[in-house]
Amino acid sequence: MGTTYGDWLKEQREAAGLTQQRLADAAIMTRTHIAHIEAGRRVPSKEDARRLDNALNTGNVLSRFLPGDDAAVADYFEAARLLEQQAVMIREFAVSFVPGILQTERYARAVLSTSFPPASEEERDRLVVTRLERAKILDHPVTPVVWVLLDEAVLRRVVGSPEVMAEQIAHLVRLTEGRRVRVHVVPYGVGAYQLLQGLVTLMSFEDQPPLAYSEGVQVGKVHDSPSVVTRLQGAYDLALSDALPLKESVAMMQAIAKEYGRYD
Repeated sequence: MGTTYGDWLKEQREAAGLTQQRLADAAIMTRTHIAHIEAGRRVPSKEDARRLDNALNTGNVLSRFLPGDDAAVADYFEAARLLEQQAVMIREFAVSFVPGILQTERYARAVLSTSFPPASEEERDRLVVTRLERAKILDHPVTPVVWVLLDEAVLRRVVGSPEVMAEQIAHLVRLTEGRRVRVHVVPYGVGAYQLLQGLVTLMSFEDQPPLAYSEGVQVGKVHDSPSVVTRLQGAYDLALSDALPLKESVAMMQAIAKEYGRYD
């Protein structure tokens, strides 16, 4: 992100006679977050931009001219994608597919090939590249902290081919054994639990309240309501308490990969 957007925000704030703290109070944000946006270190979410427009009486200018890029993602996921890049801790739950930031290239391509209507090869390539770019947040050795809860079905359902699955599971094992990510498996024996209703991502930040993202078929939503975020955090904690411990989760993943016949 360049500094043009941040510079314009700073100009409007100063023209309104507001300090960063007073603008933050009016927009229900933190002063640090305002400072990061003005300095070009952060891309504001759509909700951030809407609140800033309201606080500064700038109509929808800050919302309309949000810095963009060439990322290829579903419209409903864009806000979550930007927040994902800013989080210091991410907790994922998946019931059908491996979370995007942990997908291998071949697994991602297989997942994206299930879209309807079918995407062109060029569009699929763009989607795969974006997904792999998202995974670069794991290049940093520490931040964000990433915990993952996988329903056993994620490992058992063949996506692409047995070879693709073995490769994907081996990737999860390497990340877990390397202590970059914690992966816990919720086994079939647990039975029904609340998170089975869909994908959930919990995100914590250095300078703003925690948020949650939930997704179903062709729909996704970022939740900033404290009560909703607290309920989803509670549901996640309950599922985590029923999941296999880390070592047992790794052992299960290794065993399933061997069943696919390609685990080394």
